[in-house]
Amino acid sequence: MSVYKRALAPAAVAVTAAVFLAACGGAEDGSTTGAPESSEQSATEFNDADVSFAQMMIPHHEQAVEMSELAQTRAGEDVRGLAAEIEAAQGPEIEQMTGLLESWGEEPMDDMGGMDHDGMDGMMSEDQMADLEQAEGDAFDTMFLEMMIEHHEGAIAMAETEIEEGANPEAQELAQEIVDAQQTEIEQMNDMLGTDGGDGGAEESSPEDDGHSGH
Repeated sequence: MSVYKRALAPAAVAVTAAVFLAACGGAEDGSTTGAPESSEQSATEFNDADVSFAQMMIPHHEQAVEMSELAQTRAGEDVRGLAAEIEAAQGPEIEQMTGLLESWGEEPMDDMGGMDHDGMDGMMSEDQMADLEQAEGDAFDTMFLEMMIEHHEGAIAMAETEIEEGANPEAQELAQEIVDAQQTEIEQMNDMLGTDGGDGGAEESSPEDDGHSGH
């Protein structure tokens, strides 16, 4: 019996060692749980440029939505359709930027009191908005398109600043989406006004087309 007990002893030691190593391995695996925390921290990283972008772009978008709402009862079919698309895109973006400010512990510009929007790129004055509200039909369409082009150009300038100077990935991604979408809409509005210069570009491209056809 004593020989039997001695034979069991090494086996018991081996089992104990295996359990110990497994426990150590589990501890090492558990140590990797710190990685998601660091990624969460990087997702909430922001700087003054991010805050300024969101605070300024919210009222900027709100004015575009206000202009688009006016179009629903005053504009022709084409402009009314474009206005609906602008409103549908910028409403959710306002909510997204408001959420970003809340996550950063910052307030929207309108909640801060005493903030002047007149110096903001592309913002319409109260007189310009009053003129737009009084216009109808073709006059409204032309005024809306010209004003919205200027408005979009201001938004693009603000978004490009965020792309260059911001630190928050979500804010920078949104800024790039604004640049892409609003540049496309500017081209569309210029086309509707007949002032985009596209005809000239077509004339210039025709010799190239002829050259390609020669191949």
